[in-house]
Amino acid sequence: MHPATDNRPPLLLSMGPGIAERLLTDAHRARLTALTRTDPHLVAHDLATPGPRVAAALAEAEVLLTCWGAPPLTAAVLDRAPRLRAVVHAAGSVKHHITDACWERGLAVTSAAAANALPVAEYTLAAILFAGKRILPSALRYGTVRADDAWTAESAAWGNYRRTVGLIGASRIGRRVIDLLRPFDFEVLLYDPYMETAEARALGVELTDLDTLCARSSIVSIHAPQLPATYRMIGAPQLASMPDGATLINTARGSLIDESALLPHLCRGRLHAVLDVTDPELPPPDSPLWTLPNVLLTPHVAGSLGNELHRMADQALEEVARYGRGEPFTDPVRPSDLTRSA
Repeated sequence: MHPATDNRPPLLLSMGPGIAERLLTDAHRARLTALTRTDPHLVAHDLATPGPRVAAALAEAEVLLTCWGAPPLTAAVLDRAPRLRAVVHAAGSVKHHITDACWERGLAVTSAAAANALPVAEYTLAAILFAGKRILPSALRYGTVRADDAWTAESAAWGNYRRTVGLIGASRIGRRVIDLLRPFDFEVLLYDPYMETAEARALGVELTDLDTLCARSSIVSIHAPQLPATYRMIGAPQLASMPDGATLINTARGSLIDESALLPHLCRGRLHAVLDVTDPELPPPDSPLWTLPNVLLTPHVAGSLGNELHRMADQALEEVARYGRGEPFTDPVRPSDLTRSA
């Protein structure tokens, strides 16, 4: 029972169909109700032409709690939300729904990108360790021959001791990967045009240019955002410079790799790849990526899924609590951030 002078901020949930059911547990909904004045079961999928209940809630809302599939917050939508002060996004990128009108209105914006970065970094760590041990091709071959084989002779170049790993992008995910790699005996190279040498040194990595990174690394992992400047950044020259047997890992966006230049290297078996994203997102049915023994193709599962969505909800509710206490967000998003981040 809340007192008559209820200072809890009004909040409206807004995200794609079925997302709230996956994002929020009963405990999350209970905490949301304790922190805000909201109907935790009312979820706005459409803000452009809202029904009466959503329209009324939008008119009162100080905070929007959004996630994947949230509708764009256009000027027309914001006109229907005169009291709106903040958007708390329980996922990563806000580019799909935060518009220029939001910044012009002076809305405070935060996202759970840090929470979403961890499972991607964990996937990447597993891919790096498995790549060094040649787990995928050796497992496939073992299943084919079903007998003892010349593993000792063949595996002379395998292993993870002092292997060189190249990371492209000091994004949230890239930095989490750096953290996860610390206990291992890797030499870690980093390419990021916004990084200074001193900062890279403080992270324990060697800053280098993209071409040098590709040429020196046994494993290259991409963690750069999808921007005009990063389109096909891994092209024919970079792929040709990678050592024989090197592995390319992509958990960022498929458009960052020139797939037409990559496929010949994969088809010849010269390079290996772990691809959680491709361009197009679903490869054509006749793409060699489906069947090549040196390619691990996964359906964009590196990011939060299953119970990992609850980590994003936890972070989002912490930010809602901070708003209710009149405190600044821990992880704010600023307009300038979006020119160099996902």
